[in-house]
Amino acid sequence: MRITVTIPDELAAQVEARGYALETYVTGLVEDAVREIAVAPGRVGRPRDMSAFFETMATDSETIPQLPDEAFTRESFYRDRD
Repeated sequence: MRITVTIPDELAAQVEARGYALETYVTGLVEDAVREIAVAPGRVGRPRDMSAFFETMATDSETIPQLPDEAFTRESFYRDRD
């Protein structure tokens, strides 16, 4: 695969000043990002993954008891505080 990237001159100068080849440096950044995505647990990446996530969350949701609106007031969360 071939990707065209525009690198700001300042970044290119900084990379080259550190003794790296610009192409090698950018390739390393991309590889690091791909590795991070591949191993990050619980990370949602693709739309079908998100769909599966929400389907799992909704499983048996009809059995969750409905609470009255009063259950979600500030006072109901902080009953022990005056």
